[in-house]
Amino acid sequence: MEPIMLRKKCSLVAVLLLPLLLVWVASGVAHGQALPASAASAGVASSVPAPAPQSAPDINVPASRVNRFMPSHPVQSLGDTLASQWASTAAEIPREALVSPRYFRSIDTEHARLSLKQAIFVALSNNPNVKVAQLNPVGATAGVAAQNGIFDPDLTSTLDLIKTVIPATVGFETTHGTALSTKSYDWNFAINKILAQTNGTLSVTFNNDRTITNNSTETVNPAYTPTLAVSLSQPLLRNFGWKFATINVRLAESAQRQAQWNYAQSLTDFVQRVANDYWNVVLAEENLRVAEEALKFDDDLVRVNRVSVQVGTLAPIDLQEAQSAQETARANVESAKATLKSARATLREDVMLNPKGMFVPEDIDPSDRPNPLEQVHMTEQGALQLAAEYRPVLGGMREAIRTALIQTRFQENQTLPQVNAQLQFATTSMYGATLCGPTFGIITPNCTAPTGPGYQLPFKGGYGTALNQLFSFAYYNYAAVFTFERPLANAAARAALAQARVGLQQTREQYRAVLSQVAVEVMQSLANLRADVQRVKATKAATFYARQSLHDEQVRFKVGMATTHDLLQYESSLVSAEGAEVQAEIDLENAKIALRHATGTLLRAFQIEFELQGPGGTPWYADM
Repeated sequence: MEPIMLRKKCSLVAVLLLPLLLVWVASGVAHGQALPASAASAGVASSVPAPAPQSAPDINVPASRVNRFMPSHPVQSLGDTLASQWASTAAEIPREALVSPRYFRSIDTEHARLSLKQAIFVALSNNPNVKVAQLNPVGATAGVAAQNGIFDPDLTSTLDLIKTVIPATVGFETTHGTALSTKSYDWNFAINKILAQTNGTLSVTFNNDRTITNNSTETVNPAYTPTLAVSLSQPLLRNFGWKFATINVRLAESAQRQAQWNYAQSLTDFVQRVANDYWNVVLAEENLRVAEEALKFDDDLVRVNRVSVQVGTLAPIDLQEAQSAQETARANVESAKATLKSARATLREDVMLNPKGMFVPEDIDPSDRPNPLEQVHMTEQGALQLAAEYRPVLGGMREAIRTALIQTRFQENQTLPQVNAQLQFATTSMYGATLCGPTFGIITPNCTAPTGPGYQLPFKGGYGTALNQLFSFAYYNYAAVFTFERPLANAAARAALAQARVGLQQTREQYRAVLSQVAVEVMQSLANLRADVQRVKATKAATFYARQSLHDEQVRFKVGMATTHDLLQYESSLVSAEGAEVQAEIDLENAKIALRHATGTLLRAFQIEFELQGPGGTPWYADM
């Protein structure tokens, strides 16, 4: 009798305590959900101090950046270049090919708590993909320098020594022996310059010859013969026109601007990717929090139901149902942990915060949380106008149209006949040791040789005398040559012009297509943003009502009007509502990023200033 009464008393106590315990569990869950998201996850890296605020990285690529890859001096660097040509081939093995197992096992276990702006700044400074994109404008700037280099004066020089010894076929050719010997020394110099204004080629040559021979008929021996010549080859129709010579320079400059616009687009895409990765980590953290709170609710419910089954106030099926929900919640927690780990890895590799130089960089703990109260006021017309003005892809397409226009102008010029003028003037002199040579009965004698009367040329003097007399212009030659060439039908040039015009029209139509695509992206981004604003409001309301419904169901459960199954259904609805609210808030943040990306103002939104950089100053030789 006493055991029966004791069992009844215990049952009564359990019935009285069960509603209080359930109310306490639900109250704990409700209070935990009411905490702000930042407080819920602040313990992840609370012991890590936040880094000092960073200034925006300089993402512009000035023309001077190419100097790092060019030889420091055109003459002084010759020694280093020669030395490198004879260096061991081992120097050609890249350091990346030297595998270090120790390095590939190194992992930075530190955590850095960063805001979204800080994460973007660090990523722009450290990510190798950004550095790769930065080199494209540098290479394009080098391309401009290469095209300007066409006008660089070209200095050539020839030094030679030539000696010939041949049989003498005339008895009086040599004073002794049967061999006719001639030795010639030449030191010749020339400078050639393509004229940037007219596309002509100006050449100045300075040739020098010293000849020594045993030929008795040579009356100036040894003889110095310097020659100075100036020539100009100038197109008059084809390949001639206003700034025609620099057309390749202008094409290279246009390509350099396109490279910068493409670089800006790459930066914009990268910033959007880092922002999306950042918010994905926040989403994964919030989903893990929701899953852990659901597991805690189910753990408490299993514990309570087990006590109730033991005291006989609850059927075992209610415990089994609670245990099933508990295991499902535990699986959801593990899945949420895996998702968070994957999201962290993606963000970590994009940000590349690696002060210790390890294979795996530091983990990033986001400090920002969604801000649904932030208002983005932008009309469709205003957004479209911003996109047309700031979207990098449109700037690149406009530059492509300019390139096509220049190419069309070039092909128009190629349809003209080829008319060239070639002008040349040269002056020469000859001085040396003059001998009294034979007159052959033709020339009046002015000297006496051992063999009789002879004639001595008035060219006695050394190399200096020869140079001085060079500018007396006593001995000279000039030439003027005009050439004409044109195919009868001119079919190739006309076809090339047609192709260039087709390419220009295609580029313009592509610009219109990209403009339409940008307009669609802007409209879609605006629509998604407005929809996500309403989603956040709706999901917040849904979470509020789900929480109230669970509370009311707990009250009904307390008085025995609801089952464990009913309680779990309402708890599941609350978990779904919380997950939908978190997803809506993250989608709203990504929608803000997407709208700024679509309008081309994403970099500006984070105080990252991009400015189009010129290709640098024009070298002196490209202005002549």
